[in-house]
Amino acid sequence: MLKPLLAALLLLSGVAPAGSYAWPDKPLRVIVAFPPGGMIDVFARIFQARLVEGLGQPVIIDNRPGAGGTLAEALVAKSAPDGYTMLLSADSPPANAHLYRKLDYELFRDLEPVSLLVRMPLVLVVHPTIPAESLADLVAHARSRSTPLSYATTGSGTSNHVSMEVLKRLAGIDMTHVPYKGGPQVINDLVGGQVNSSLIALMLAAPHVRSGKIRAIALTGENRSPLLPEVQTFAQAGFANFPTGQWCGLWLRAGTPLALTQRIYNEFAKAVRAAEAQGRLLELGAETVVSEPKEFASFVRAEHARIGAVVREHRIVAD
Repeated sequence: MLKPLLAALLLLSGVAPAGSYAWPDKPLRVIVAFPPGGMIDVFARIFQARLVEGLGQPVIIDNRPGAGGTLAEALVAKSAPDGYTMLLSADSPPANAHLYRKLDYELFRDLEPVSLLVRMPLVLVVHPTIPAESLADLVAHARSRSTPLSYATTGSGTSNHVSMEVLKRLAGIDMTHVPYKGGPQVINDLVGGQVNSSLIALMLAAPHVRSGKIRAIALTGENRSPLLPEVQTFAQAGFANFPTGQWCGLWLRAGTPLALTQRIYNEFAKAVRAAEAQGRLLELGAETVVSEPKEFASFVRAEHARIGAVVREHRIVAD
């Protein structure tokens, strides 16, 4: 009985017991559910150098965008439970479990929550040709149109999508959903006028708002952001019960040994809390919220229940 316990304790410290292999002994992959340049990809690359330092092996960022994050989720759900394949995703996994009826994996059976890492406000933005300076203006304009406004998101099932469907119901307006694979593509087409609006990560939108290429209407969260201090929150604009924003979390294949899960959690926690990461995330308007695996698992179950209620109440479906 003592040998397995000793092996686990040594593994947590990064030291391999005699007669066993050292973990990790090969490169590790972080599967990112969105394309290069998107919010989750930016976070992954902020953490990458510290992860390499802590784990002693190359850490490869592997972007697998598409289908609201389900392609990346499936890849990790079907991987070996050996700690070498990780998922870094936005908050879509608990939503996808409700929105997609034919997934070939199951959230709570196949994916293991490791840690909540970052929270990020979302900002509602419009192309400058849309005659709206406030949320009230946008709602009035949407009601006056003979054709619906379009809104772009980073994919079906993302918090951008779910939140915009909530806004449609609360405001009594019609808007057409246009899903993309990631934030950079959304911004490109919004700046170019191919779509009318988007609820997008603040870090992606802020530079284009400041340059005048797009206009900010309202921000999620409890407080205004120092990145765009002039922009009201949804609550200040009269939508007190609007969703609070977006988060980023880390997942492994279910069944990964506890010692490996804890080691990976420890290394990500150190990477997120490093001074250089904290400074960069603050510049992007993000908030770090590192949580233990059990705490994150409870949070995911609560999010699954909350989003499920929203999906049913507002009859939201994946496109």
